[in-house]
Amino acid sequence: MAAAVKDTVSSILDKFHGKAEDAPREPSTQEFNELKEKFEKAGQGQVFAFLEELKPAEKTQLFHQLSNFDPTRINELADKALNPPKAAAEEKQTTLEPLPEKATASIIDSNPEELEKYYKEGLKFVSENKVAVVLMAGGQGTRLGSSAPKGCFDIGLPSHKSLFQIQAERIAKVQLLAQKEYGKEKAVIPWYVMTSGPTRKPTEEFFEQHNYFGLEKSNVVIFEQGVLPCISNDGKILMESKSKVAVAPDGNGGIYQALLTSGVRKDMRDRGIQHIHAYCVDNCLVKVADPVFIGFAASKDVDIATKVVRKRNASESVGLILLKNGKPDVVEYSEIDKETAEAKDPKQPDVLKFRAANIVNHYYSFRFFESIETWSHKLPHHVARKKIPHVNTETGETVKPEKPNGVKLEQFVFDVFPMTPLDKFASIEVKREDEFSPLKNAKGTGEDDPDTSKRDIMQQGQRWIEKAGGVVVSEGEATGVEVSPLISYAGEGLEFLKGRQIKAPAVIEKEAEQ
Repeated sequence: MAAAVKDTVSSILDKFHGKAEDAPREPSTQEFNELKEKFEKAGQGQVFAFLEELKPAEKTQLFHQLSNFDPTRINELADKALNPPKAAAEEKQTTLEPLPEKATASIIDSNPEELEKYYKEGLKFVSENKVAVVLMAGGQGTRLGSSAPKGCFDIGLPSHKSLFQIQAERIAKVQLLAQKEYGKEKAVIPWYVMTSGPTRKPTEEFFEQHNYFGLEKSNVVIFEQGVLPCISNDGKILMESKSKVAVAPDGNGGIYQALLTSGVRKDMRDRGIQHIHAYCVDNCLVKVADPVFIGFAASKDVDIATKVVRKRNASESVGLILLKNGKPDVVEYSEIDKETAEAKDPKQPDVLKFRAANIVNHYYSFRFFESIETWSHKLPHHVARKKIPHVNTETGETVKPEKPNGVKLEQFVFDVFPMTPLDKFASIEVKREDEFSPLKNAKGTGEDDPDTSKRDIMQQGQRWIEKAGGVVVSEGEATGVEVSPLISYAGEGLEFLKGRQIKAPAVIEKEAEQ
């Protein structure tokens, strides 16, 4: 993996705000020869197979791309991926247990006074400019029929707001709530948006076109996750073209290394950030910078906290957050036998014992980010066997394989959980209907698609209005009300709708609307 980049403040800001970079510096002959020797010594000299054919600009491109990789480290990762160690026969049996009660809370079951205490504490941190948000937004909307970044997607709300806009407005609202609660002139939640190579430029352009959705440009930091070379089945780095290595994003677990190489961690440190909320862009119900979540995690003094939703039933295909051999971990549904999946909680016989479904919604303390260098190299790399187009380095021909010919290596964001001491890890259960509706599939699928995302936001808005004393009238199949995040973050502030009748579908954008 590339070493952390020690950027100057000005170059970091240039990267953050999409400033055009100067043309890559042409390497000296000595620099190029030293790099070539390094790769040849590691048995990866094939990446220079077409060197004599390349134009100066292509040579420079190849040099700078290869400079980001340590071929010896790549060999180590490839060997582990292609030749995984066989499990020892005497390996102890895996034990699974729910997280201990002292490390958990539940929006469903907790005392309202306790939740209010978490909320006030979280808002206090926001008012003191100690809270930041990291958004994992590297995915494209390919499965949705769009080549744009997924965050640009319009799920069909009456307002036609994109996922990015919905989330930006939630940040703006939390800032205002904190200012009002604690009498502050200005509260700022910096928003760090992690993209991938293909999504960075269109994400930057989308934010610019929409004037950062009302947020200050200086507080929206767009950065890029890393990549790793694609590896052939015999451990060789594959070439996408004669002057470019075939690469793939390093997974959502690449967030940790990207915080270093992009300069984001330094920016957080300079701002005095102490608490970070990280989540995925495709969840339209996500409570961005949720004060309750921040307050809960801070009160437990943990380094990592997670949000979970209650598993619908024993057969739902979701990963679970639990203790695996005494350590916090995520265990996939395929790893759990039927008896374990169906086990009931002894204290609550009507619910499952293992019910904490992972929704990739996390809290981190900044002190944990300060220690990234000490543990990031220990994170495992997972193998995805793929059909990888490449150039044959012996013939120069382009190969489009019909079956998997290599592997892409990636890390998962939760790979760090088992490395976290149990007393520094916590989890809070939230209501699925209020906080989790992922966008995964094309329209018409009927599950985790634009229609279900739209439905879940509209139904949530209707619940808020009815709780505030408003009346929603539905005709035919038209149901639900969209409530702008600028009006209400989580159902608060809707008293002005008491006694009013609202015809669905509708959108509430300002207090004067009916």
